[in-house]
Amino acid sequence: MTIHLDGRALTFGLFVVFILLTLGITVWARATTSGADDFYAGGRTLSGAGNGVALAGDYMSAASFLGIAGIIALSGYDGFLYSIGFLVAWVLTLLLVEMMRNTGRFTMGDVLSRRTREQAPVRTAAVVSTVTVSVFYLLAQMVGAGALVSLLLGIHEGRRFLGMSAGTAKTATIVVMGVLMVCYVMFGGMKATTWVQIIKAVLLMAGAAVMTVLVLGRFGFDVSAMLGSAADASGRGREFLQPGLRYGQDVPGDTARTVIGKLDFISLALALVLGTAGLPHITTRFFAVPHSRAARTSVSWAIGLVGLFYLMTLALGFGAAALVGRRAIVAQDPSGNTAAPQLARAVGEHVGGRVGGEVLLAFIAAVAFATILAVVAGLVLASATSLAHDYFGQVLMLGRPRESQEVAVARFAAFLVGSLAIVLAVVARNLNVAFLVALAFAMAAAANLPAIVLTLCWRRFNSTGVVAGIYGGLVSSLVLVFFSPVVSGKVDPVTGANLSLFPKGVDFHLFPLENPGLVSVPIGFLCAVAGTFAGREKADPERYDDLSVRALTGAGSH
Repeated sequence: MTIHLDGRALTFGLFVVFILLTLGITVWARATTSGADDFYAGGRTLSGAGNGVALAGDYMSAASFLGIAGIIALSGYDGFLYSIGFLVAWVLTLLLVEMMRNTGRFTMGDVLSRRTREQAPVRTAAVVSTVTVSVFYLLAQMVGAGALVSLLLGIHEGRRFLGMSAGTAKTATIVVMGVLMVCYVMFGGMKATTWVQIIKAVLLMAGAAVMTVLVLGRFGFDVSAMLGSAADASGRGREFLQPGLRYGQDVPGDTARTVIGKLDFISLALALVLGTAGLPHITTRFFAVPHSRAARTSVSWAIGLVGLFYLMTLALGFGAAALVGRRAIVAQDPSGNTAAPQLARAVGEHVGGRVGGEVLLAFIAAVAFATILAVVAGLVLASATSLAHDYFGQVLMLGRPRESQEVAVARFAAFLVGSLAIVLAVVARNLNVAFLVALAFAMAAAANLPAIVLTLCWRRFNSTGVVAGIYGGLVSSLVLVFFSPVVSGKVDPVTGANLSLFPKGVDFHLFPLENPGLVSVPIGFLCAVAGTFAGREKADPERYDDLSVRALTGAGSH
């Protein structure tokens, strides 16, 4: 895929249009944001449908749009398993969302501390978990943004863009992305972030729908013909449409590697399914609606949109395999992240010639940019809210801060978190940090989910159990990943290429799985239970009864 100068200019122009539009929304949001309710929860005036669209926008990251389409294009059936995992996760979220919204005010820390006497340790643990999960997820998104936007603009080594070298352009992309997300959160709070996500979700669904129609139209709207053509073009034949090409592969003569591969896939699926309900930027969004019915409506809309979108990724992935071809996709990006843009150009050219290809490619590139920007803004907002409300307002100020103080701290926290993310992303811009997305889901599943579920459902649960569960899940996830093949010791058995974070020859991996969820999630639950029995604090039955009434009825919420 060679992006000519006019194509690059058109893509860049659409980027600028989106930036100006969202900055205009931020100025409006700043003028209508006055207190903590406005900054953290958008004044709780968002409808269930609007919040559901924003939720879908928050959830459908660049990994969903470009990553899954690329995995399907290169790995066929196994790539679609990612889509299934992301979608099934909402079933669990649907069960918890109403209770969380009813028992909290702005953050996960509100939910976890509702029934505990020792507020400070619980709030602090919630802050540590929220910021850790958000920063890891944020880093992966921003590093990916630098590489992806460079590819979409056609910025390669030896070529210049706006007078910058390829490396400088990638760094500039990361910095611009970071500055924009900080502006959205610092000045616009939840209102600006919400509208950025709604606009992004609408653009993403529209772009995916147009491409799906164009792809299916090439095959006479015969899905079977598309799948058959994709299988033929893949070089794998019918195996392309069957499980086992990427995950859970059978390794002849090596039972251990076969078992590890299957367990690794189960571990990944577990993290994806259980982690969504514990992702901070997802949970905070449910506090932006006025009542529990709107929270349920939000999830229903999100499930509908996310489900439809992941169905369309089938057409995008298999369509790219059939119309672009594996060789062209891998030549542009070995991980397949540019499969969807390449497909956009191919189907656009078929309909409107070279101009049509450039226009559709530029639009999809701009949608990818918007996708990344909306997700990182949501992550920064979640971190800033937790730092200001939980730590400053409830721990340092003992629950008696002035609203103006807390909002000012939230804005400053957004600046700090955003600045940290920019620095880390620039430092790690040339590293393979794709595993951080799976790690963020695993940490959310291992640290946040046990604490949330046991707080809502176990009468005896206490503050020691909350703290032990959160730190146990976080630490176990980080330690297991550090000693896993994604950090050291992983080598491609065919090409001999290094696939780990550390250079080839450095090997200290002790844990065989690349995804820690299968082990870290049980550890998180065990630590929470053990901490409850080991703690000297006795659970307060009255607090639990009050929480149960709030969770089930919404009485007295907020």
